[in-house]
Amino acid sequence: MADRYASFAHSGPGRAVIRRLGLPDPPKLHRHRPGEPLVSGPVLLDGAPGGRVGDAVAKLLAAAGVELAEPAPRPLPDRPRLYAGLVFDATGITDPAGLRALYDFFHPYLRSLYPNGRVVVLGTEPAAADGAAGTAAQQALEGFTRSLAKELRRGATGQLVQIGPGAEQNLESTLRFLLSARSAYVTGQVLQLQAAPVAVPADWDRPLAGKIALVTGAAGGIGAATAQVLARDGAQLVCLDLAAAGDALAAVTNQVGGTAVQLDLTASEAPGRLAEHLAGRFGRVDVVAHVAGITRDRTLARMQPDGWDQVLEVNLAAVARATEALLAAELVPDGGRLVAVSSVSGIAGNRGQTNYGASKAGLVGLVRGLAGELAGRRVTANAVAPGFIETPMTAQMPRVPRELARRLNSLAQAGQPVDVAEAIAWLASPGSGGVTGQVLRVCGQSLLGA
Repeated sequence: MADRYASFAHSGPGRAVIRRLGLPDPPKLHRHRPGEPLVSGPVLLDGAPGGRVGDAVAKLLAAAGVELAEPAPRPLPDRPRLYAGLVFDATGITDPAGLRALYDFFHPYLRSLYPNGRVVVLGTEPAAADGAAGTAAQQALEGFTRSLAKELRRGATGQLVQIGPGAEQNLESTLRFLLSARSAYVTGQVLQLQAAPVAVPADWDRPLAGKIALVTGAAGGIGAATAQVLARDGAQLVCLDLAAAGDALAAVTNQVGGTAVQLDLTASEAPGRLAEHLAGRFGRVDVVAHVAGITRDRTLARMQPDGWDQVLEVNLAAVARATEALLAAELVPDGGRLVAVSSVSGIAGNRGQTNYGASKAGLVGLVRGLAGELAGRRVTANAVAPGFIETPMTAQMPRVPRELARRLNSLAQAGQPVDVAEAIAWLASPGSGGVTGQVLRVCGQSLLGA
């Protein structure tokens, strides 16, 4: 459904009214287009003294064709240079006094960010910092970055990457995602990067070339967008959905040149049938994206038993059984990728969604458990937690709650299915082996509870 408020806000009269009344001002977000450069302009890279990742970042950005700018003399000229990104290596901050380096770098340059600019702070995993003072300083980066992200304007985003010991060389895939237009609706997030063997894609525009990817719920919404983005990135798609969605599933499958599977994953025989199909047709599945999900919203006191059972079965139990079957059949090879679509409702909770929130929080627990179990095989397991996304499901909401949900985030608008799909594609990349057991919120930095 069209966002009429955003359309009005982007018009000349609308801009004047919104500024005069102080209403939410949704920026125009730039999303990735195939063939465009990684970033739209120069990136300013600096860091606190003693940082351990600045040199590696400079090399990988230069190799990616990014123009690196030098810090300007102070005070800045009246018409300072503009930047597409600001990247700060904060790994050298070892005590609270060192946090002043954040102010000294960002204060003069924030107003020099392009529209849709990117801010990335690189820190040390707090648990790996030296002493209590070092832990305090590195933990402070989270509060700084989340707060700064809420101050950014014109579609700019801000993120923190906490780099564990030995993970310095695993940054490229994460930086490429966070600096690019692929992360347009991701802001205010904290990601941990772990030491792990990483396969660098031969072609960063097609990192999934030669991979087999399964997408559940592929007939529409986020599932269809995920199939399209994974196919764009080179994967061969297996698109799964219910028989009742057969026509829509066929349309998506034909579009991506994949294979359609009509199957109800809640059926007792479904996991075995899915494993048999994948084994007979492909012999493996490199990427599994669990996107299928339903809602049956009602306050718990008014909820009928089948409303509880259906949501927990579709959203969580069936996902766990299908994943177990694929792993038991040894269809997920070493270096495979498992991604489940959770929700901010599973993190922050939502009135009338005890069933949905439980199921989506359960998916977070599932991927965290799998991440530990499968670490020795270099198989990663992660979750993506969308906020309010424009889908046929959310289009059925009453008008006033829908409009409020669109505005209650730092970007003052709903996300698009492709925003979730881009996050899944990043986690599915061979270059993302250092990211596992994590939850990435694709919510525009929800202002309530997440």
